[in-house]
Amino acid sequence: MDGVLNVKSLVLAGVATGAAVLGYLAGRRAGRSELLPQSFKSDFGGKGSPLVQYALNHSLREHPCLTKLRQMTLKVPRCRMIAAPEECQLLANIARAIGARKAIEIGVFTGYNSLAMALALPQDGKLIACDVEDTNVNLGRPFWKEAGVDHKIDVRIQPADKTLDDLIDAGEAGTYDFVFIDADKSSYDTYYEKSLILLRPGGLIAVDNVLWSGKVLQAENTWDADTAAITRLNKKIHKDPRVNISMLTVADGVTLAFKC
Repeated sequence: MDGVLNVKSLVLAGVATGAAVLGYLAGRRAGRSELLPQSFKSDFGGKGSPLVQYALNHSLREHPCLTKLRQMTLKVPRCRMIAAPEECQLLANIARAIGARKAIEIGVFTGYNSLAMALALPQDGKLIACDVEDTNVNLGRPFWKEAGVDHKIDVRIQPADKTLDDLIDAGEAGTYDFVFIDADKSSYDTYYEKSLILLRPGGLIAVDNVLWSGKVLQAENTWDADTAAITRLNKKIHKDPRVNISMLTVADGVTLAFKC
């Protein structure tokens, strides 16, 4: 257990340093060099930040297949749904640090983060990739295959809560190392609770979009259903004794919740 805690401390210390650089900064849509054109996620509001660009230029290591998949995704409708490359790299590095072998992704889109996570898992690792339609998922499959990790990704096309129930019913509670939640916001709390059941002690749930483009700062009477759901979960996780947490300002905000 001490070893697990030491890994967590080292990882979270590094994450906190990165978050200070990548924080709630200007320039979500602009300010990218040729490295990350139109990433949309790394900074929030206004013009681009040279400091953020510096951090990206001196830290991002993008597998060639990830680069191709990102560039393809930026041409499809709703391309803003792609996860930020630096966030995916951070999560992949944490997965490696905790020795993840079994992971779940809730919300796949074109599978950029699926590919990043599969690359981080060992050869016998498994990623359960949950989505409700396969049109965009199928766009990513050739890149998974080219990277040699398609055998690690088990796509489940049905409501994610049903997939999580199936895994629990199959006796897999407490056997997963990592869960990434990035799907319909109204179901975030359901996904969080069922993921906790499936997660082993010391495993990680990463919850994406917890800053929700700054809408979490708006007056409660202006919230839409998604903003309300995210804000409720943020408050719940903050007080949840079942997990140790850090909320980071990377991309659109991501909460790391390590199961106690």
